[in-house]
Amino acid sequence: MENKTDYSRDAEKYDLEEKKRESRFGVNYKWIALSNTTLGILIATIDSSILIISLPAILNGLGVDPLTSGNITLLLWLLMGYIITSSVTVVTIGRLSDMFGRVRLYNLGFLIFAICSTLLWISSYLIHGNQGVLSLIVIRLFQGIGGAFLFANGTAILTDAFPREERGRALGINQIAGVAGSLIGLVMGGILAGIDWHLVFLVSVPISVIGTIWAYMALRELATIKKNQKLDIIGNVMFALSLTILLFAITFGLLPYDGNSTGWTNPIIMAGIAIGLILLAAFVLIERRAVDPMFHLGLFKIRAFALGNLSLFLAGMARGGLQFVLIIWLQGIWLPLHGVSFENTPFQAGIDMVPLILGFLVSGPVFGALSDRYGARLFSTLGMLLNAAGFVLLLFLPVNFNYWIFAPIIFILGIGQGMFAAPNTAAVMNSVPPELRGATSGMRATFMNISFMFSLAIFFTLLVLGVSSDLSNAVYNGLVSQNVSASTAMQISKIPPTTVLFAALLGYNPMKTLIPANVLDSLPANNREAILGTSFFPNLISKPFINGLHVVFYMGAIFAFVAAIASALRGPRPTAK
Repeated sequence: MENKTDYSRDAEKYDLEEKKRESRFGVNYKWIALSNTTLGILIATIDSSILIISLPAILNGLGVDPLTSGNITLLLWLLMGYIITSSVTVVTIGRLSDMFGRVRLYNLGFLIFAICSTLLWISSYLIHGNQGVLSLIVIRLFQGIGGAFLFANGTAILTDAFPREERGRALGINQIAGVAGSLIGLVMGGILAGIDWHLVFLVSVPISVIGTIWAYMALRELATIKKNQKLDIIGNVMFALSLTILLFAITFGLLPYDGNSTGWTNPIIMAGIAIGLILLAAFVLIERRAVDPMFHLGLFKIRAFALGNLSLFLAGMARGGLQFVLIIWLQGIWLPLHGVSFENTPFQAGIDMVPLILGFLVSGPVFGALSDRYGARLFSTLGMLLNAAGFVLLLFLPVNFNYWIFAPIIFILGIGQGMFAAPNTAAVMNSVPPELRGATSGMRATFMNISFMFSLAIFFTLLVLGVSSDLSNAVYNGLVSQNVSASTAMQISKIPPTTVLFAALLGYNPMKTLIPANVLDSLPANNREAILGTSFFPNLISKPFINGLHVVFYMGAIFAFVAAIASALRGPRPTAK
């Protein structure tokens, strides 16, 4: 029988109950909840990105060459496994938290995260080679589940702890930690890897252990747990299975297949996407008839909820793959052209991305607090319009740009993201009944995570296709001009664009990595030095790269503009009763 429950009731009527709880636990409890959940989301998002820049040092320390065909798969698993497991499990965890207590499951998540962080650090010393990489992958998969507990419950705990008129500011601070954490991870990974790559795993251990102990001692359950609820096992399994298949297919569609630059024509990838979508459609049908559904689809009848999540997804599509594209641009072209060695580009790229972090840090709490007074629609809409403008401005930059023009543009992008994130989150969480905040928080986190995966797949594919159009000719002509034989240059020019871009992302000199040593040794010294210099590869790839980059920026601007429209259509702020 279809669920007919009405979820459009005004959540204001629960404020009195929340104030009674505040008097029970004290007026300072909300700040304890804010500080602990902010620490949780910060460390969870730092660990989602800390490997991106530190990966070369980690793989070198483990004695693994990431650019061989088999090892690129390991590389993708190591980078994406954490996000995939978080995305797949976060909605189920959110539903379980509504049934058994948000604080209880949040604490469990912190404990899982702390244990996995410790195991990662120990494993980095004990196991090496491909087995060492596999060990890190498996542990990070479980660490991602711990992160999902934190993602699913942190926002719900904050919404329970703060009265409606203060939630925007609280969620703004929390959202800053979430987005800034993923950017801070880039810089922190570069710094720690430069000292000792084992520290990349050690840094999470004391923070997660302290956070776990603090959470168990200080957090209290404020939510009223509805009794006699049943877990929708079929719905949960169907959702997890559909999302797992879909995300794996999207991730491995980035790898070359049968002479093509990407794997989207691979029958296995195509079948995976089709099966994932079919199972997702079946999940919707199952949930419509479930007595205690995993997620109450009736919530999408609430305009603020539906359009808030739609704009969140579109904003994530605009933002998610952007940092990868900008990092590849910096590491593969701009920094080498400015004399930075390929080995040092990962860390320097993280430093050069700081204005993006600062923009978010400046705007997040300000517009979160303003949304408490004026509502979310204005600020979220303007934030996405500002993001669209930032993408358009990036289109006018040459491939070898002036950094002092680049920095204000990415600062504007950070401002726009901060203007959007906190007000939108507060509006979504305020639109649902308190007893469903855990599932709502989980669904919101899922939209955010899968938008990142979709964005990465789309942006990276567009970039690869743009580079593919002229890369082979550029490599061939460049090598022949440096006295490499035509037959050897032709063979080397067939390298997959994905391999070239991954080499740039990992801080390797693609020419040194991809040209056989005997070929380099046979060349005159001046030609060998030119090929291995910091300007040869960037000059080769600049023209094909900028073609793909422009397509990416056009697509990002479109996503951001449509997100602004969805945000504007959410309706005015509900009038308090």
